[in-house]
This record gives sequence, structure tokens and C-alpha cells, in this order.
Amino acid sequence: MSLKLYNTMTRQKEQFQPRESKKVAMYVCGPTTYNYFHAGNGRMFVVFDMIRRYLMYKGYEVRYVQNFTDVDDKIIQRGNVEGMEPLALGQKYIEEYFKDALALNLLPATVHPKATEHIPEMIEIIQGLINTGLGYEVEGDVYFAVDHFPDYGKLSGRTLEDMKAGARVEVDERKHYPMDFALWKKAKPGEPAWESPWGLGRPGWHIECTAMSLKYLGAGFDIHGGGEDLAFPHHENEIAQTEGYLKGQTFARYWMHNAFLTINQEKMSKSLGNFFTVRELLVNYPGEVIRFYLLGTHYRSPLDFNDQNLVMAQKGLERLQTSVRLAQEAIERVGSLNNEQSQAELLKAASDAREAFEKAMDDDFNSALAYAALFELAKTMNGYVQEHPASSEGLVQAQKTLIELGEVLGLDLLHPANIQVENEEMMTQIMDAVLQIRSRSRQKKDWEMADFIRDVMKEKGILIEDTPQGARWQIKK
Repeated sequence: MSLKLYNTMTRQKEQFQPRESKKVAMYVCGPTTYNYFHAGNGRMFVVFDMIRRYLMYKGYEVRYVQNFTDVDDKIIQRGNVEGMEPLALGQKYIEEYFKDALALNLLPATVHPKATEHIPEMIEIIQGLINTGLGYEVEGDVYFAVDHFPDYGKLSGRTLEDMKAGARVEVDERKHYPMDFALWKKAKPGEPAWESPWGLGRPGWHIECTAMSLKYLGAGFDIHGGGEDLAFPHHENEIAQTEGYLKGQTFARYWMHNAFLTINQEKMSKSLGNFFTVRELLVNYPGEVIRFYLLGTHYRSPLDFNDQNLVMAQKGLERLQTSVRLAQEAIERVGSLNNEQSQAELLKAASDAREAFEKAMDDDFNSALAYAALFELAKTMNGYVQEHPASSEGLVQAQKTLIELGEVLGLDLLHPANIQVENEEMMTQIMDAVLQIRSRSRQKKDWEMADFIRDVMKEKGILIEDTPQGARWQIKK
């Protein structure tokens, strides 16, 4: 099956045909660096990281660009609150971004450009828009004339009148048309500013993505991605100014947007105050669990956030990791099994899983269905391990397939994250009690109960070892 993806521009699934054979040029909007990124942002970053990984699995060479907006009204306002110079604040949260990105197992972008490092490119594009009549200057500010761009609204499907009614529009009587948006903003006292043909100022939000995507990917690149809240006005404005500057050339071939992460069916956002940062979630959940949760629903379907769903995700991930671990233990045992029927069943299960996985992912990156393929393979592996005392080549191949497909989704099934213990003293007390119960079982020669306790704790990542000095425990690393 050939890869199909949903193109927001055409509102339908399309067969993916990149600009260059076996190469993909991809731009994804990055964070505005005035705070830690919230779980809704995290969903976008994880989704497009997953898409990138699958494209690489399919044999594509992926050039992945994700920007940092490090100058913006929000950064300036937050800098005033924190008593930090805005550009220093932006750099601080860029560094914090990489810490959380590492926890979520996000691959670094091929290029992570910063807005403040591309001011000359933005000025050049703005001047080009002025020269063609699509931009105009008013007292040091420069605006884009949306009513001069006939295709304005083609991504969102809205008319200009619809947009006037529903958009957040800056009140400025100097604009020629209410929906005109800022390309360049005149400097205010105490704000970061750069020299330009229109005086000291700084770029508007939308122009930075035009400048950076064109610089690093060129016109007509393959995929432009972001959350669905960016489709309008951000991406709509990007298209207008970019294709206006390029005199009709296509900006991006495919537009992809993930759905919102919601809380009680309401969009998670910093402006509404109903959000959790990924940094806060990492206190209670490993990054791999958060990632597993975020990919458990198809990226274009809303995902409602709650702790119960995260707990369920943790259990689901642990099931896959346990399957890999049990298989590894069987593989490491001395001896082997050459039962041809068992071998054939495992090899078929591995092949079927890969086929089902690829079918799901080729259909607009359906990670939810891809999960089903992983669990089915894990179930077959578990059944084999329970019935057979030793390994086989079929088990080796099945485990290898499960690990590989997990890696395509950014999941390390072979090396689970270390268990986080918030209260070590309490953990020690609990385990001392467990060992006492097990010791009494052994004294009564209730070997079945003693082994049951040991095996249950092992499944939870806690190893119990019997020594001449008595039983001891440790968390499995």
C-alpha cells in the first residue's frame, strides 16, 4: 500500500508524492519560548516526530526543520514579569525545550532556526511584498494587504467576511482592511528592535516561518505541519505572504494538522489557563508513558486529557515491555527449541504484525491501529514463552520485529525508563514487609506463594534475590 496522508488544503487523503524521489522536506512550527511547552504542544511535537520516523522507516531521507519563536509579544510580557531581558528569556526556554524533548524521545530537527537569527531574510521578503503592492507601511509598521491576495482563505475555507467575524484582529484604524496583519512592528521603548528600511522594529509572528522555511527547504517543499489551531490565522497568513512573495509559486505541497488535546472537552491552551506543562507531567510519569499516551489516538482525532488515561497508557506500554523482557529471558536461557510448527507460527506472527503496522501507518499515520499490531504480536510471543522452556529463531525474529516497530513510534521497548521512586523510605518499608511475608511462606514450605510473590514483583520491575544472608531486593535497571 502506498502512503496516503490527509491534506488540510484539499480536505482529503492524498497519495504522498514528494518533491524529490526518496527525499522529504518538512517544516513544523516550533514553540514560542516564553514558558515550558504544555501537553497540547507536546502532542504536536510527538505526532510530527512519529511521522518523521515513519518516513525514515520507509526509506526517505528527511530534512526536518522546526523553528523557535524567540521574539514575540508574549516573550516580552513574560520577561517583564520575570525581570529578564526578553531575548535572554527566550534562550532560557529554548534550553528547557530540549530537556523536555529528550524526555519525550523527540529526535532533534535537522535545523532548529531561531527567529532572531533571520531578521535580514524577513526584511528582504517584506520589502518584496511592498514592491508588489501586497505590503504597505504606516508610520513604521508594515502590514500585508489581504484583500489584494485573491486566494486568501484557501486553507481554512473561510471568506474574508467570515474571518472578520471570528478572528482575533488587532484594533488599528491605520490598516487599509481589518484583516490585514503585521509583517513588521515599530519598536516600542524597552523592546528588542532591529534596523530596517522602515525604522527600528521587530518582525510580526507569521513572517518568520516564511523566511526560515524558504531558506532551509525552498519553495514547494513537501510537508508543513502544526496543530489545528495554527491553520488559521498563522498558516493562512504564511501562505498569503509566501505565495505573494513567490508570485504564485506553491509554498508547501501538503498541509498537516493534529487535533487539539482537550480537558473536559475544551481545548488545552495557555490563554485559557487549563493546561499542564510537559515538565509538570514528568514529575509523575516517565516521558515514554506520555509519548505512548499521545500516540494512542489518531492524530486528527481530539484527545481528552485525564490522569486515568495516562495510567491506562502506562499499563499498555508495560505490557509491551514485559513481552520483550520475557522473550529476552527465554532467548538468554541455555538451549534452544527447534519445533518447526512453533517457529512457523512466530515467524508468521512477526510478518503479519509488520504488514498490519505498515497498513495502519500508510493510511494517514494511524498510530492507534499500529498499536493493535504490536499488541497482537506481543500476545503471540507471551503464549509461546509460557508454553516453551527455551528460545527459538522464531522468537528471536518476533522480538526483533516488536522492538523495531516500537522504535518507529519512538518507543524503546527493550530498555524501559527507570522506575521513579518519590519516597524511598516508604518504598523500603513496603518491600521489607513484602520480604517478611515471603519469608514466612518459605518457612511454611509454601513455595508456590513464595514464587508468586517473587514473580509478581519481577513483573513490576523489582527483583528479589535469595542469598545466604537472606532475601534482598533491587529495582531493575
